Amino acid sequence: MTQSLSDLSDQILQAAKRAGADAADAIAVDGTSISITVRDGALEQAERSEGIDIGLRVFVGNRQSCVSSSDTKPETLIQMAERAVAMAKEAPEDSHAGLADPSQLTTNTATETLELYDSSDEPDPAALQQDATRAEAAALRNPGVSQVQSASAGYGRRRIHLAATNGFSAGYARSDRGLSCVAISGTGNGMERDYDYDSRVFQADLRDAEEIGRIAAERAVERAGAKRPRTGAYPVLFDERVASTLIGSLLQASNGSMIARGSSWLRDAIGQQVLPKGLSIIEDPHRVRVTGSKLFDAEGLATAQRAIVDDGILTGWTLDLATGRKLGMPSTANAARGTGSPPSPSLTNVALTMGEKSRDDLILDMGTGLLVTSMIGSTINPNTGDYSRGAAGFWVENGEIAYPVNECTVAGNLREMLMTIVPANDGRTHLSRVVPSLLVEGLTLAGA
Repeated sequence: MTQSLSDLSDQILQAAKRAGADAADAIAVDGTSISITVRDGALEQAERSEGIDIGLRVFVGNRQSCVSSSDTKPETLIQMAERAVAMAKEAPEDSHAGLADPSQLTTNTATETLELYDSSDEPDPAALQQDATRAEAAALRNPGVSQVQSASAGYGRRRIHLAATNGFSAGYARSDRGLSCVAISGTGNGMERDYDYDSRVFQADLRDAEEIGRIAAERAVERAGAKRPRTGAYPVLFDERVASTLIGSLLQASNGSMIARGSSWLRDAIGQQVLPKGLSIIEDPHRVRVTGSKLFDAEGLATAQRAIVDDGILTGWTLDLATGRKLGMPSTANAARGTGSPPSPSLTNVALTMGEKSRDDLILDMGTGLLVTSMIGSTINPNTGDYSRGAAGFWVENGEIAYPVNECTVAGNLREMLMTIVPANDGRTHLSRVVPSLLVEGLTLAGA
């Protein structure tokens, strides 16, 4: 299949040249996905999708355009190329757009070393249904669970090939298996919901279905009887399940596209301290069996490990070629793209330095405050970093969990919040974004 995607990419690039393009690049994607959902022990929904998509970007001078299609017949590819060239001729000039110089392209394209694809047979839908049914049954064995909202199992695989007229041509394959369960405790206005899930590249690494159902049920039951917490300024502990969103706000603000637009609260922060001393955020695109890994980016540049934050100091932006040119900086090999759009900067795998204490230790240290286990909504001022989100979790008194809470808001300023974080040691290392639970001092809670 990889060879056919390679041929498809070559065909549309040749068509683009014949249509008058000065340069072009293409992405071809072949994918299959299966999703099974059960409810009350019976199949509720089954979905399967598969197909091939092709995307083409062409350049006419400093003008560019993108087109895409799921029809890969030869005559369609020719029409796509002609349409793309016609569109590019009408597009505004962009002096920063363009392909990588051939000297910038990587020669290391053996992505199979990263183990991103499980070559075992596609799972039978009946096996996926059985996994989801086992998770639901495990959750329902908890007497505090009133119902299971859903239990789902899924499988997906994609083969991707990138090619360009600068000589780059390489492809790779990815697969994933997932399992989730959402349990509900209580009834009527007293219902509380929680979940557990797992997602892996290889089926052999996926957690057991009964464990996922059991943990979803326990979490839902623990939230029974939730009430609004008191209003005031308190320490807040972001559970590992939601802590990555806090670091994600920093990563988004350091994305080159935000900096180029001038709409980032970190726009002047290179070389400044943005996290406590001793903490770093490391991007590592070469982690084995992790979904975000890649040897090369969408523009053919070699990826490499880098410190986004080093010992608390912000070192630079996340860049693709065009964004780097706008800012007068080299690309960090972070280009990502779909079939219908040009590349843009995007991160692969990141990890925050973990601490030495457990989450329970941080609960003890915080004394009185809020443990956040789920969040809804988000209001973040991109220019100032002012932050406000709906939250639910548990109230902590004297270092011990006292009762569940919901319907509250946590607010602060991200620049100030991130300078106070204390990480736990519970980050899940198989995830693409490894962030442990984070204790943050002095946030404002709006509750009862």
